Amino acid sequence: MVPKSYRSRLPCQFANVTLKPRMNALLLIGGRVIDPANHLDSSADLLIVDGKISAVGKEASSNAPADAERIDVKGMIVCPGLIDLHVHLREPGQTAKENIATGTAAAARGGFTSLVCMPNTAPAIDSAGTVALIRDRATQSGVVNVFVSGAITKNIAGEELAPIGSLKRAGVVAITDDGHCVQNNELMRRACEYAKMFDLTVMDHCQDYSLVTDGVMHEGYWSTALGLRGWPSAGEEMIVARNILMAELTGARVHCQHLSAAGSVALIREAKKRGVPISGEACPHHFVLTDAAVAGSEKFWAGDGKSLLPLNYQPSTINLPSWPNYDTNFKMNPPLRSARDREAILEGLTDGTIEILCSDHAPHCDYEKEVEFDYAPFGITGLETELALSLMQLYHTKRIPLSDLIAKYTTAPATLLNLRKGTLSVGADADVTVFNPDLEWVFDVADTASKSRNSPFHNWTLKGRAIATIVAGKKVFVEQPEIAGVQSKT
Repeated sequence: MVPKSYRSRLPCQFANVTLKPRMNALLLIGGRVIDPANHLDSSADLLIVDGKISAVGKEASSNAPADAERIDVKGMIVCPGLIDLHVHLREPGQTAKENIATGTAAAARGGFTSLVCMPNTAPAIDSAGTVALIRDRATQSGVVNVFVSGAITKNIAGEELAPIGSLKRAGVVAITDDGHCVQNNELMRRACEYAKMFDLTVMDHCQDYSLVTDGVMHEGYWSTALGLRGWPSAGEEMIVARNILMAELTGARVHCQHLSAAGSVALIREAKKRGVPISGEACPHHFVLTDAAVAGSEKFWAGDGKSLLPLNYQPSTINLPSWPNYDTNFKMNPPLRSARDREAILEGLTDGTIEILCSDHAPHCDYEKEVEFDYAPFGITGLETELALSLMQLYHTKRIPLSDLIAKYTTAPATLLNLRKGTLSVGADADVTVFNPDLEWVFDVADTASKSRNSPFHNWTLKGRAIATIVAGKKVFVEQPEIAGVQSKT
């Protein structure tokens, strides 16, 4: 018998009777459920109970508790929570730009339930202690799942390997020196060998410094016309070729980040045919924009931007976004490239050469970007716009089916990094994204969850938007019902 003075301290007990805790249940009704991991694409209900997927289909409604919250999502897409494996959260050390709380809030608004943060922070994520710090802060202030990547080299200096085994034990899901590129090929080989040993993916920022030198935009017609130092495509392609050789030599999984050049796509396509464990990712800005955008909106829309306009476009019917020439929000690493390169990236995404989509979300303070083009930092934000831009360029143009696009944000990154995410299988974590692929909206940099505003897509009319983002059964973002058309009942 428990003494009376202790009975009040025991949870769920009264008069020596143990009560069942109330289940936390959520039923999504009538959506189009697309789960590439299970080859599912049909109208169905989805039941979430206590943070896990409980049922999909006919059993969902019949098994739902009477007090379950019910959300009518007819006309919406319901899919596994989207994953972005290339995000800069800037914490620790650069929290004026972004932090875990604001970065994950932006991810939730964009429909992302999981992200992988890059290690080029201050200090760099090159030790088990820093990994522990990030994971602890993510638990405290993050609203989505935060996975950590560790550095390849100490302080991302490219001179000495980081303790890869310790980083693995601390919980990193990949290693990368993103923002920098390991130039020493012997060092890169050792990194790949250790990564293979510890079953980690090597993610590489492909940039040959001796070719790129101090380039600030794509080397071509517009760099010459604008008088800016050029950055040749070969500066990326050289390292992509190196990485293919390293993957073939060591057997390690090597992933090429933010591909931008036609030659890079061709190299990876050929290597994959030979069974080399190489992969690549693409960011929306590289398959939407071109280097002509640096010359200003007028030049862009008159040339390369025409392919983004409706066939029946009339100037009087659409208010196109405008920006000046030398706008530093169009400066990123790697740079925007030619229309030929853009088309090659789209072809790579269409034929499966490029398996993964991501943002390379790289926030900066306003004052950092409000300088001459030569001196501005590289990088743009992207978490809240990448889904819409991907839908517009890949799905609405009929380049790929919707299920294939979703796979590039779910099963593909989950498989690459061995994440137990990206599926709506019964028993899986209830990370779910609900989005309307046809909802048109205007992106305003003043209306963002991110700390930073450095997006080139300000005032763009986008098509497709996240309506609800659910992490472990908890709604971490819900769009305004009157905008989204979502109805909730308890």
